Amino acid sequence: MSKEYRIEGGGGVNIWAGEWGNPAGPAILFIHGFMQCHLSWQAQLESDLAKDFRLIAIDARDHGQSDKPDDMAAYQDGKQWAGDIAAVIKQLDLSKPVLVGWSYGGLIMLDYCQRYGCDDISGINFVAAAVRRVADNNAPPPTIPKARADLLSEHLLTRISGTRAFLRACTANPVAQDTFETWLAFNMLVPRHVRHAMFDRELDFDPVLDALSVPALVTYCLADALVLPHMGEHAIAHIPNAKASIYQDAGHSPFFEDSERFNAELGEFVRQINSSTQSR
Repeated sequence: MSKEYRIEGGGGVNIWAGEWGNPAGPAILFIHGFMQCHLSWQAQLESDLAKDFRLIAIDARDHGQSDKPDDMAAYQDGKQWAGDIAAVIKQLDLSKPVLVGWSYGGLIMLDYCQRYGCDDISGINFVAAAVRRVADNNAPPPTIPKARADLLSEHLLTRISGTRAFLRACTANPVAQDTFETWLAFNMLVPRHVRHAMFDRELDFDPVLDALSVPALVTYCLADALVLPHMGEHAIAHIPNAKASIYQDAGHSPFFEDSERFNAELGEFVRQINSSTQSR
């Protein structure tokens, strides 16, 4: 990491951001998922992508090293989530970055697009991403295994157990013990009241998906037990001219489980956008 920042986001919440890579390259802004942090993206931030691109990763509000307000409204108001992304783009002077959002990060990106439009970004990569949380028969919401009740328990030991089960469901195959312990550590930084508030949001972003005006890459996985493949299919059906990248064997974390393929596809996606922009 070459730089780190504290940025005042929505509602005055301080958002942590780190910078890697080529400061003169096209910008990519990584937005992690529920209970995660910027460390989720290590296989991208420390890869060959850093040679060509300016890489920015944030810790979302109440995750990682960002502020952790006590007020539940700080996590239920989409305007504040959107304001965090807008503040990072503005204060770091990111020139039309490509947004990359994993899991719950998909909802955060759509919070942003709903309120700020697409004028200040050049593309979006939805990665095993939730794009709505509305219970209907056409597009089921992201599913959490039986551990959901444990994740939200008032008892610490039960929350730890639920978090372990959640993390095991994040990959199709077990990960190394030291990796798992690191993930568990930063997942446990997210307090119970924040977990509740994030789960309680009911969101229908179909009109936002329908109106997206920038190139979109929808990455989803057939072995995903948390955000079901149907969610990726739903996004593809709604986003104009979206491109699909389907992983047959990965679970919920394709950027970790098959980082070589993921990085190559992301790099090519950003290069194509940049090339198209320069040729206009």
